Amino acid sequence: MGFGSVGDDEGSRCFNGGQLKLGWVMSRSNKSLGLEANQNRTPDNSNPTLVLVATLSATFGLLVVCLSGFIIWRRRNSREEAGNSQGGHFVDMAEGRIPNEYSRETFSGENRDRSQEFPSIQLDILHAATNHFSDEMKLGEGGFGPVYKGILPDGKEIAVKRLSRTSGQGLVDFKNEVMLIARLQHRNLVRLLGCCLEKNEKLLVYEFMPNKSLDVFLFNSKFAVQLDWQKRFNIIKGIARGILYLHEDSRLRIIHRDLKASNVLLDHEMNPKISDFGMARIFEDKNEANTNRVVGTYGYMAPEYAMQGLFSIKSDVFSFGVLLLEILSGKKNNSFHLSETGESLLAFAWKLWSKGEGMELIDRILALSCVASEVLKCIHIGLLCVQEDPADRPTMSSVIFMLASDGTISLPRPTEPAFSVGRVVSEPSEPMSNDGVCSVNEVTISNFSPR
Repeated sequence: MGFGSVGDDEGSRCFNGGQLKLGWVMSRSNKSLGLEANQNRTPDNSNPTLVLVATLSATFGLLVVCLSGFIIWRRRNSREEAGNSQGGHFVDMAEGRIPNEYSRETFSGENRDRSQEFPSIQLDILHAATNHFSDEMKLGEGGFGPVYKGILPDGKEIAVKRLSRTSGQGLVDFKNEVMLIARLQHRNLVRLLGCCLEKNEKLLVYEFMPNKSLDVFLFNSKFAVQLDWQKRFNIIKGIARGILYLHEDSRLRIIHRDLKASNVLLDHEMNPKISDFGMARIFEDKNEANTNRVVGTYGYMAPEYAMQGLFSIKSDVFSFGVLLLEILSGKKNNSFHLSETGESLLAFAWKLWSKGEGMELIDRILALSCVASEVLKCIHIGLLCVQEDPADRPTMSSVIFMLASDGTISLPRPTEPAFSVGRVVSEPSEPMSNDGVCSVNEVTISNFSPR
């Protein structure tokens, strides 16, 4: 309903076809609108004014919404560009090279005078090499994400690790892995060739390992026959040399924190190469560190790390000990159990060794090819590595010395493992329901209980 001025003849006016009449009442003080003013007025323009104000308000509101959307879009793009820019500079000091025709740019930053630069490989090259990350090119999947086989135009085979968008490991772990492994050069560490940060993709490109990972051979009876004693002994020594390099011989002191069979890759000659450095940490002046975020795989974790978050080089030594006993027995620690006693692999190995029956631990496939003295020595070393007190565990340099010894030196007596890591007690009446539980690293875990 609107209000209009009053004409001097009638004093009132009809609106909406005469349906509404509104009279004006004159003010007693003559300060109201006078007749002369009313005579000079045109019909009221307040209705068009309201329409104009409403139109301007709506237009202004629309502009505010559009401007807000544009600002949000720009900020999001800026963050992505900043992330990609950071990804392009955090490896400018790294070593390694891939043929230049596959590299759009190198992560050289301000240091273009470096003799060796770490390349960023074009996304379209990796799409073509992996057949657009098709299932038939998929090699496996871990906590980081899927890994694909790729073939470059010149026939070179590569492995491409693709960060899953649903992975618990994000850009920080991605950068961490690149920064670490790109600066490490050792025959028992997998070689990183390049990486890619384009269109929200985070990809790592490695040398291709034709024999996949150690767990594929160890825990599959069909493939385990290919690992005779000499190959297993060489794998044990190769892993030990790789860990020693990380702990003592590289430019950095690095704690891997996720040593396990699936993170040991095998080349065409079955030489072991340690991979997956997404969980690794650099140590400088400290011998031990604490974390609130326990990552890795239960069954391989040292007790002080699993329970208190304390990790050190001795945490990796514990994981190596577990891995060594797995290589000897062909059994997984975090799924090993005896139906009657519920013993873990570590407890079982300790019991056999204490009774002088250590040879009963080994994979039956090794019966004809093994050297008893070397097997017993490896069991002894493995038990030394999994002792409760980190101070009692040997360093990796001591481990390598013991592995190379000819049996003339006496090894210290190990103490019983602190508890059963990966302990599972089998109940005949009910199936176990813990197999689906996942760790931070998205792998299957089992319960562990105090001794």
